[in-house]
Amino acid sequence: MDALKFITCGSVDDGKSTLIGRLLVDTRAVLQDHLAGVQRQGQTDLALLTDGLSAEREQGITIDVAYRYFSTETRKFIIGDAPGHEQYTRNMVTAASSADAAVVLVDATKLDWQNPALALLPQTRRHSLLLQLLRVPSIVFAVNKLDAVDDAALAFKHIGAALQAFALDAGLDVRATVPVSALQGWNVVDAPAQAGWCGYQGPTLLEILEQLPVTAADTDLPLAFPVQWVEKFSASSDTSQGRRVFWGRVAAGAVRAGDTLRVFPSGQSATVAQVLNHVRQPGSVAAGHSAGIVLDRELDVSRGDWLLAEGHGQPSRALRATVAWMDDEPLVAGRVYWALHGHRWVKARVQRIVHRLDIHTLAEEDASALEANAIGHVELALQQDLAVLPFARSRALGALILVDTASHKTSGAILVN
Repeated sequence: MDALKFITCGSVDDGKSTLIGRLLVDTRAVLQDHLAGVQRQGQTDLALLTDGLSAEREQGITIDVAYRYFSTETRKFIIGDAPGHEQYTRNMVTAASSADAAVVLVDATKLDWQNPALALLPQTRRHSLLLQLLRVPSIVFAVNKLDAVDDAALAFKHIGAALQAFALDAGLDVRATVPVSALQGWNVVDAPAQAGWCGYQGPTLLEILEQLPVTAADTDLPLAFPVQWVEKFSASSDTSQGRRVFWGRVAAGAVRAGDTLRVFPSGQSATVAQVLNHVRQPGSVAAGHSAGIVLDRELDVSRGDWLLAEGHGQPSRALRATVAWMDDEPLVAGRVYWALHGHRWVKARVQRIVHRLDIHTLAEEDASALEANAIGHVELALQQDLAVLPFARSRALGALILVDTASHKTSGAILVN
């Protein structure tokens, strides 16, 4: 099976780093000298296996996304440990944008688990909604720290019911809800010693992850290819017949020799003379893979241009979009930002804030500004056309980022509606 790229997310101190440490240790993906380096007072601090920054170790929180790798007999995995603190929501969005799955940790000790009508933590709800907006295909809820409550079965029953009700209201596609203890290792890689722990009879978290599908590439769409780099060969080069090679990653569809393409934004057309894969071997290349394209004639193509199939669709200069706002400076109507689509930069003006999403009630409410970590709908006016598609059809063509023109900070993630 293909490697699964997944992230752990949720609120602060829910046990995300500890869970990843447990997965790495119990699948024997950690060397002995590395394991010895995370000993504290005779105990192994599993969180230190991913929290590598000195600030993370001092404060006991995750700040930046840490990627780790492990494998089992049936599959390879790439894990992203995303921060839970609201201040670092932008890091979580970055990790989720390319993930095949997400494990949302829920700390049982932080909830009123004895109450059948308990309320979930705001960050649990926010991260789950962001996963839905970013089209992460598979979401798994892991109820953690059940070893630290008096009645684990009752806690899992009430928390599981609250998660199910939230998922139903929000329209989340949840693959499973599992009880775990990352610290003790119960139901993470190995089944707990007590059969039917928490009244749960299903597979372990790792067994669930081994069966999840990877994100399907947009191969059924017309070709869309963002040019990242232009390579100039000499006339004696055999691989390109002396013509320039346009390198990038195929965003949608597939490209093969003989295809007719249109250069965006110039509108010029050409035929593909040759396609090179990532090791410079000729042949067709599909979405999700890197390619070098040689055209049958010389055209003015630069980094940031797109090579599109004929009939790809009409570029747009006005967008209605969902935004996950990540800047400390609020988003207000009239502000101008840089918008990045593929490798193309254009100026974008915020025409109107349509509404803000209340993460507690999931209601759409009127708003004149969006503060940090808010989710809302906006209307944008672009200085130049962009070849976009709705994010629901294509994660690559329907996603942009907004960058502050003065500070150059990434301010928001834009999902085209």
